[in-house]
Amino acid sequence: MAFLYKAPLEDPGAELRALLKKEDVIVAPGVYNAAVALLAEKMGFKSVYLSGAALTGSLAMPDLGLITLTELSMFTRYITRVIRIPVIVDADTGFGEAINVERTVRELEDAGAAAIQIEDQILPKKCGHLAGKQLVSPDDMVRKIVAAVEARRKETLIIARTDARGVEGLEKAIERANMYVEAGADIIFPEALESLEEFKEFARRVKAPLLANMTEFGKTPYITVDEFKEAGYKIVIFPVTTFRASMKASKEVLEEIKMRGTQRYILDKLMTRREFYELIGYYEYEHRDKAIDEKARKLLSK
Repeated sequence: MAFLYKAPLEDPGAELRALLKKEDVIVAPGVYNAAVALLAEKMGFKSVYLSGAALTGSLAMPDLGLITLTELSMFTRYITRVIRIPVIVDADTGFGEAINVERTVRELEDAGAAAIQIEDQILPKKCGHLAGKQLVSPDDMVRKIVAAVEARRKETLIIARTDARGVEGLEKAIERANMYVEAGADIIFPEALESLEEFKEFARRVKAPLLANMTEFGKTPYITVDEFKEAGYKIVIFPVTTFRASMKASKEVLEEIKMRGTQRYILDKLMTRREFYELIGYYEYEHRDKAIDEKARKLLSK
């Protein structure tokens, strides 16, 4: 049976909760479409992260909260219908105030999200590693977390991201994080910390499962998964890495075609037709189509 027809995870959040107990650290690469998510699963990753920055980037939009809940739910469904590992979904600021967050959680839960991340910026939000961010009050974020926790109907995890480090400093980020834990957040995501020591200090003072963002070209230095694990982090995301790599590779291919008028000399940089067909289960679709045709012919020949 082809990938498209596999039954979805019955309770994706429960799967992620089990992984958190079983694994020392979960590495969740960022994905922005179903093919990349499927590739990550095939390569042995146990969870993926549907990045708002990568998804909006793939739609040629900036990461300013411009995507809609309908679009995010649709892309979440595209991914969860073809992979059987938990998907962590970046829901930006939750698409509104507390009552809007309730609907956000229900919609994304229905779409198969294992965990839903909301952050404490105001709209229009910004990439967490840029200057000029503004925050909602801690009280408003607590209301959103309470709404998210009460809206879920399964074991869906609620991830609370705080962008306070770059606006109010590390102490305020820790204060906010502890408020978010008290409000019921399952996982805390401190955005844009600026050193391994800051990550360690945050972990010492915030008693909850923690998620670290190892993005490129940002305020966080390059820290390895093992270093994050030793610092006390349970999930490490690489949100935009696959998207940036894809864009760079596409640019080089386009330059080659424009310059030489052929792709002949870069075939070694391309995934082959067979490799892609095997990834998406193309031959299983063919077999299914053939089986349907044969059954129909028998019925029609009677």
